[in-house]
Amino acid sequence: MSTSQEKTHTIPVQIVNAFVKNETGGNPAGVVLDADHYSDAQKLLIAQKVGLSETAFVSKSETCGIKLDFFTPTKRIAHCGHATIATFSYLAELGRFGDGVTSKETVDGPRKIILENGMAYMEQLAPTYTPATDWVDHGVTLEDVLNSLSITEDDLDDRARPVLVNTGNNFIVIAVKNAEILRNITPDQDAINAISEKLDLIGYYLFTTETGGAGDTGIDATTRMFAPRYGIEEEAATGMAAGPLACVLHDVLEIKKDSFLIAQGAFMAEPSPSQIKVTLNLKDDRITGLMAGGKGKVMKNLEVVL
Repeated sequence: MSTSQEKTHTIPVQIVNAFVKNETGGNPAGVVLDADHYSDAQKLLIAQKVGLSETAFVSKSETCGIKLDFFTPTKRIAHCGHATIATFSYLAELGRFGDGVTSKETVDGPRKIILENGMAYMEQLAPTYTPATDWVDHGVTLEDVLNSLSITEDDLDDRARPVLVNTGNNFIVIAVKNAEILRNITPDQDAINAISEKLDLIGYYLFTTETGGAGDTGIDATTRMFAPRYGIEEEAATGMAAGPLACVLHDVLEIKKDSFLIAQGAFMAEPSPSQIKVTLNLKDDRITGLMAGGKGKVMKNLEVVL
């Protein structure tokens, strides 16, 4: 494949939507199996041709269930939650994994994965919280964050102040009073990007506990996620953000249970309703870690030519 004399090679790519709700919606990722012999340059080229936010490449691992490499159309990234869920759901469907505990090897280290009844869950860490009063040290105020969303303190849920939460990545988690406010958010992507750079965020995760919509039985929170720093104006499902939110629901809103259902994607310009399940590991009412996951569904097959 490195010289003009060699033949072209066709690579099958599965487009798998992670965190689907009732078999629809979700967040699409490309999945390439048996990728051991592709170079990083070839993986990047494949990801560019696939054209989704992330494509996952599955290789053999000496230490974990599989090795996973993630590429956006522009660069390699260390970790991607929805592409992980998409990959393991697909491998389970193929019979390569059964229910139980496995793991993935990444450039960012190993991560535990649990497969159960067609769902895939990935491990996150115990939360750390940084209140808005400490953001000032990095040149950011709460007012800056609210202005970047064109909302005021009157729009916030009185029970929970915006807080930066880390369960492996930084997100600002913001509670608003109701679904109407959440639906009508108009994000200033440039301002969010600048704040995200200063605070080293993946992005903002906004939510309301007012769910009540049709088909929302059992949903604990409805959300929106903005991450322009990573080229994502709005995302349909974000497992790495749902984990921090579940911690806020438990620790701040004092909803004392160990399992939460998070809805996302319904208020996007092109709605893609998604559902994420988060299970907290608790010891003496303290979160020691968590698993966030959902279901993946193959939506279509592509063929990429190198």
